[in-house]
Amino acid sequence: MFIFLQTQAGLNPGTEGEISLSFFELALKGGWIMIPIFLLSVAAVYIFFERYFAIRKASVTDVNFMNRIREYIHEDKIDAALALCRSQNTPVARMIEKGIQRIGRPLPDVNAAIENVGNLEISKLEESLPFLATIAGGAPMLGFLGTVLGMIRAFYDMSMAGNNIDVGLLSNGIYTAMVTTVAGLIVGIFAYFGYNYLVARIEKVVFNLEANTNEFMDLLYEPVS
Repeated sequence: MFIFLQTQAGLNPGTEGEISLSFFELALKGGWIMIPIFLLSVAAVYIFFERYFAIRKASVTDVNFMNRIREYIHEDKIDAALALCRSQNTPVARMIEKGIQRIGRPLPDVNAAIENVGNLEISKLEESLPFLATIAGGAPMLGFLGTVLGMIRAFYDMSMAGNNIDVGLLSNGIYTAMVTTVAGLIVGIFAYFGYNYLVARIEKVVFNLEANTNEFMDLLYEPVS
């Protein structure tokens, strides 16, 4: 990726000079503040995709899972129901497995056991999300810090130059100010939207867990024929 800058300074009238500045070279002009911003961007990308695939895996359920559980319980095949749950590596299966293990105890105790497992499963899915939210707020702040440092540098160079002020003298400070702001905002925006997207996906998983829990509890409340 290249950024092309057009300038006519120091050239004859009617001519143009074209200076190419690579993205990497532009990033270097942001100074040392770009290092933590870059590290935060890598962390944000890793967390987003790692959590995305984990949540996606947790969202996949067998549409016939609860029907088969219902059949096994009606036929008093508790071992078969437990085996089915253990063959399904999903939060729903682990919750229902805990409920099946508590069959015979008071129904509120069964429901509490299932909810405890559900809370643990949701906690696992939300792992690292607080750090992603921190990146969403922290990266722009680092960018603004770079802006302040860049403007301080620009004003310092201006004061040291006296009457010999030109654009080239101030360019380093201005580059630092602008580049760090843009970089911090880009990382922060990605982390912000990524965080909210993952939270929305987790809410769908929670709804699915609650629906299956209610279906299982309704099954236990059914009269024995």
